[in-house]
Amino acid sequence: MTAWFRSLRGRITLVTVSVAVLAVLITGAVSVQLVRQSTISQGRAQLAAQAQLLSKLPAATDLTSLRERVRLALGDSRVAVVAADGRVSGPGAAFVTPADVSTLLSGQPVSQTESRRGKTMVVEGRPTDSGTAIVLVRSLGNLETTTAGTVQRMFVALAIGVVMAIVAGTLLARWLTRPLIATVETARRMAAGERGLAMEAHQPTEVAAVAEALATLDRALSTSEGRQREFLLSISHELRTPLTAVRGYGEAMVDGLIHEEDIARVGATLVTETGRLDRFVADLLELARLEADDFAVIRQPVDVALILEQTADAWRGRAATLEVTVTALPGTAGLAALALESDAQRVRQLIDGLVENALRVTPAGSTVSIAARTLGTAVVIEVRDGGPGLSPGDLAVAFDRGALRARYRDIRPVGTGLGLSIAARLVARLGGSIAAGNAPGGGAVFTVSLPAA
Repeated sequence: MTAWFRSLRGRITLVTVSVAVLAVLITGAVSVQLVRQSTISQGRAQLAAQAQLLSKLPAATDLTSLRERVRLALGDSRVAVVAADGRVSGPGAAFVTPADVSTLLSGQPVSQTESRRGKTMVVEGRPTDSGTAIVLVRSLGNLETTTAGTVQRMFVALAIGVVMAIVAGTLLARWLTRPLIATVETARRMAAGERGLAMEAHQPTEVAAVAEALATLDRALSTSEGRQREFLLSISHELRTPLTAVRGYGEAMVDGLIHEEDIARVGATLVTETGRLDRFVADLLELARLEADDFAVIRQPVDVALILEQTADAWRGRAATLEVTVTALPGTAGLAALALESDAQRVRQLIDGLVENALRVTPAGSTVSIAARTLGTAVVIEVRDGGPGLSPGDLAVAFDRGALRARYRDIRPVGTGLGLSIAARLVARLGGSIAAGNAPGGGAVFTVSLPAA
């Protein structure tokens, strides 16, 4: 019961009923007074009318006859007769004052209230044409007694009104709180992880505002969680790239494919790849601290030729196990003179993703080549594979997440379906563009254009 009173529904019901009861009490008190005054006024008017009628009768001084007439007409009234010499006789004589006698004998009516022996009486006197006067006296208590039945019926009606107010208040509270309860339930479902929940329409303005705020929060949470999910998928995918390079060189060393004179170069490559792993872990830490939910870009001068050479070195170990050659085409050294302002880590990440995709479709004995050139104020990087190339349908969806994977997963080796979509997003973050096509000699070519500054 305490919980019910603390609820909004209980409070609305309590307030509604309290207001109804207060209104009934005030209405009842005012109505009782109005009924009382009205009854007294009507009784006084009736008494005055009867006194006026009796004063016109021929036998106005016959006390016995007058008493009988008053008894028949009014029942509980007393009568008094004022003689011409001022004498007052009859049951009501005790309530007729000398002042009343003087007024009546002077030909003026008397209409007043007198108190005698703890009783309050209504006095109505009228002079007769014979020089006498007729006085009727009626107890005020008797007049008020007649109002008891009316007041009782009135309070019955008011009690029915209170009951109806309780029922109406309960229904009103239920109607007002129903959309709020629905909104609370929606909020609880959101807290449990559900998204895209529909809000109830046709609500009160205030509750509708709360529902709209929850809908806005729902959309914001969906967007934020979607971006975080995409980021985690991307990071998980990108972590595999340096791990693949480390594993490739490890397998090459186990198989005796790394010569003694190449150990220093392989060691440097492994150090570079572990540094990249550290950068990816730092990205995850940024996400955990909610400082960022997307890739950060730190712009600085970038040596494109060096990045291409490092990339080729990093993938040669893995390519050797696949009997594929990875080359950085001659002429890239001239790119060092171009001031490319970008994020070297992200450029490397971008090229790695394209090389990994190329190795997956390139058959043994073929080559994956990485080349770069200047074009106006941009640097153009191309990654070519020796695979089957891309059909017109493939070119249309090449950078859509999972599109090529869904198309070829039962035909040839495929990855997670994230690589090309991540590459497209990275290029967009770096302010460049990416395109897919087919090389003249066969195989696919992915062309990245990055602004020099």
